[in-house]
Amino acid sequence: MRTRRKALGVLAVLGMGGLVASAPGGMVSASSHREAPASSQDPVADLTDLYAFNSPDDPNSVTLIMNAIPFQEPDGGPNFYRFGDDVQYQFNIDSNGDAVSDLEYQFRFSTVVANSDTFLYNTNQVTSNDDPDLNVKQVYSVTEVRRTGFFNTRSRVLANNVPVPPANVGVRSTPDYEANLGSGGVQQLPKGIRTFAGPRDDPFFADLGSIFDLAGLRPLNPAHLVPLPAEQGRDGLAGKNVHSIAIQIPKSRLVKGGDPVIGVWATTYRQQFTVRGFEGGSQSGGFWIQTSRLGHPLVNEVIVPLGAKDRFNSSFPFFDNQFAPKVLNPELAGLIPVLYPGVTVPGNVDAGLGLGGREDLATIFLTGIPGVNKPKNVRPAEMLRLNTTSAVSAFPNGRWLADDVVDVELRAIAGATPFTPEFDRAPNNLLGDGVDANDRAFTSAFPYLAEPFSGYDAP
Repeated sequence: MRTRRKALGVLAVLGMGGLVASAPGGMVSASSHREAPASSQDPVADLTDLYAFNSPDDPNSVTLIMNAIPFQEPDGGPNFYRFGDDVQYQFNIDSNGDAVSDLEYQFRFSTVVANSDTFLYNTNQVTSNDDPDLNVKQVYSVTEVRRTGFFNTRSRVLANNVPVPPANVGVRSTPDYEANLGSGGVQQLPKGIRTFAGPRDDPFFADLGSIFDLAGLRPLNPAHLVPLPAEQGRDGLAGKNVHSIAIQIPKSRLVKGGDPVIGVWATTYRQQFTVRGFEGGSQSGGFWIQTSRLGHPLVNEVIVPLGAKDRFNSSFPFFDNQFAPKVLNPELAGLIPVLYPGVTVPGNVDAGLGLGGREDLATIFLTGIPGVNKPKNVRPAEMLRLNTTSAVSAFPNGRWLADDVVDVELRAIAGATPFTPEFDRAPNNLLGDGVDANDRAFTSAFPYLAEPFSGYDAP
């Protein structure tokens, strides 16, 4: 009983930090929805998920999607959610494996209020993104930055004043939302690039309620240290919206030196200082400071310890060797046998990296898998790696919207992968939260995300 209470006490403390299950190397949390102390207090700059995949309807392009502003309630008016005007959102692409971005796409937003003497978000029905009855409008710019040397870049603005679809307020305010507003958010830019930025249904799915309760997995409740009857998993993100930025880029602009593998991560930035007025409003200035960083889902939640989470969010992949020890020896790996007695996990795994510890996890998270998505020359760093010649993108070779990363990563930490075939058996290869799909179907055309829930129909 004393051992059991000690284990539960450790897990309870970890749960307070937003931890619970992670990528191979931890147990699972809400993807990156509230992954670090600072970003959890700054939702407009908080990245929740990153996706990178070969476009299913355009084999010559790659689609990148970043999501921000977690746990949005669709009926959160009258000040509905919107992108931060003082935040820079950025995709970073490494084309040669050196852990330095070769290509960047920067998105900046600005908001215009037509009539500040009303509390109304819209003054009548809104049937287009430039409808005069939409009182609060957002637009954005897109800038492409290409690195020509370690310290030299060349940038150009691809678009200005691109409209952001408004919130899906309800059947009266925004009738036939997707046809009138959502689809109008897709924009064609120069060089065969397409973009979208606006509210969408949150595509991440996981049983957060059970996971945050001492890392429970409802289908496996009877096997838990604190047993309960088995149940089907419940999607904690069902009915929640998110703000998405999507870009579709021709592969010819991404691939470099004949290597088809690219590395991708997303970042947000705020300027060095902000001065706030007595009657609202603010003015920002100074250098841009990185505030959030996201590659693989769930890494910062669990792999990175609490005292280093904000540092990870402000760090660059080139310096990721400082975080490697936590990947090679994940703290929570040893707790799975405590939570689920009878389940054993690998100790040291030799994958030929010469690092020691869980080299299987380092291969997945830091270098890419040989013959799948490992660059020809690679500096170990945490980012999504995608082979642009793959017929199908599936995590961890990139990440498609429907990939069940929670189950994949739970099973990987338990060793249910080709790296450790002796652990690729039941119950290790059966671990899962019982939530296997998003609450809304994805679409077959860019940006592929499902339309956002409306405030009127909010679950």
